[in-house]
Amino acid sequence: MSLNYIRNFYEGCLRPPTVFGQFHTLFFGSVRMFFLGVLGFAVYGNEALHFSCDRDRREVNLYCYNQFRPVTPQVYWALQLVTVLVPGAIFHLYAACKNIDQEDILLQSNYMISYIISVLLRITLEVVAFWLQSHLFGFQVHAIYVCDVSALDKIFSFAKCMVPEHFEKTIFLSAMYTFTVITVVLCVAEIFEILCRKFGYLSS
Repeated sequence: MSLNYIRNFYEGCLRPPTVFGQFHTLFFGSVRMFFLGVLGFAVYGNEALHFSCDRDRREVNLYCYNQFRPVTPQVYWALQLVTVLVPGAIFHLYAACKNIDQEDILLQSNYMISYIISVLLRITLEVVAFWLQSHLFGFQVHAIYVCDVSALDKIFSFAKCMVPEHFEKTIFLSAMYTFTVITVVLCVAEIFEILCRKFGYLSS
């Protein structure tokens, strides 16, 4: 792949052919990633170290934390960000290989349909990620987590564990849900922008 292809791919990813697509790139690339990278580490960075149960034994704490967090939030949200970027990256890679200008994407029907499909895939991935996040983390982090330790302890079946900074985690969790909703709204608005441009072009 020549440098010209790489430059076209880079420009396509940074400057999509729609206004709402450019807003999405700005929001997704700067605000959302900055929020996750900086504040996410500050809120969740030392969660496992400060997670403690009423029978303060290392194996109980570790067992209950793995039960409380089957997937760490930072890893999940990082995978979500990467996964959502894939459809757009594939399209812009295809456009770069075909030497398609960004202005021509909305003028030719086959390119426009391919671009709309990539946006619809982005919406689908965001909705699936929202659903998975609600099942993995819920919508609120409680101060006390009741852990089933029957597999470790034959005397006690449950242990109460203290979740550190639960209120901050609830706020951060709500922010991540909000970011997902904003991204979906921007993607839907981008499709409407494409259709409005197309109908305007046909009527003219």
